[in-house]
Amino acid sequence: MRRVPFLFLLALVFATGCKTTQQVSGSWPRHRLIADQVTVLNLPDNRQFDASALLHLDSGELLTLRNQIDSILYRIDFLPGGKEANLVPFNDCFQKDALRALSGDEHAFDCEGIARDEQGRFYICEERRRSIFRCDPRTGLTERLPIDWSSVKDYFSPIDSNASFEGIAIGKGKLYVANERSSAVIIEVDLASLKVKGHFVVQPTKSSFFGLHYSDLCWFEDQLWVLCRQHRVILKVDPRTHYVLEEFDYRDIEESLGYRTGLPAGIMEGLAVSKDEIWIATDNNGAARGRTGHDIRPTLVRCKRPDKK
Repeated sequence: MRRVPFLFLLALVFATGCKTTQQVSGSWPRHRLIADQVTVLNLPDNRQFDASALLHLDSGELLTLRNQIDSILYRIDFLPGGKEANLVPFNDCFQKDALRALSGDEHAFDCEGIARDEQGRFYICEERRRSIFRCDPRTGLTERLPIDWSSVKDYFSPIDSNASFEGIAIGKGKLYVANERSSAVIIEVDLASLKVKGHFVVQPTKSSFFGLHYSDLCWFEDQLWVLCRQHRVILKVDPRTHYVLEEFDYRDIEESLGYRTGLPAGIMEGLAVSKDEIWIATDNNGAARGRTGHDIRPTLVRCKRPDKK
């Protein structure tokens, strides 16, 4: 077989105008978030609560969960003035006994992320087992979705079980799961067939010494929102093209909270977006705030959306 010279092929590519879908980094608008309201979340039963997710409901209610002790959903009930809020069990979904029965083991659960589909069913992801659980609050039925992750298993750390499913979102018939770190990637699953359909990576403009960490996802206005913990930014992403549309920097907010973490690592793990607001919440891993002695309560921050004028 006659070989075609490489330089000839290269010239042909340029001559025919080969197109690329690669987005130019930093070609999108960037904003700085400003705290409009800062709320500390009172500990249920005075036990540690590391807020590992946020979900904004159409009713205006905000839900969260913690990644230790239990796996149920909590409603954030604001006290007068908005400086404090109580965490109140929301429904009977994701009880520990139900998750144990579905998982077949007694080990502790590390639940992260909350999503809701158009049928009103709730979803959470479990990091250590790389599982997705779904609960219908009308029937109380909880199930573990039989998703085959083999096509993306190369992104899962074989040695760190605390580096995987960290956020979840649902929109347009797809379920999106954030693989947190080691090999940070967002996985797309078709909700009808429960088949993995693809995966992609979005990268902030800023650099980070600790690399790329995805810590929560949110779906709003047909866009996917991605919380990048170590970069201290939120990305608004077109779910069809996977292009970054806008970037929101919250570094100043996090530093102002004064948590004594011991490392310069990001602590935001909850993200919710509404028409006029962006909400972020801390998973401070029991770390106290420097100005308040031994106060280990997590913090919820509300910001006005700077992209809405």
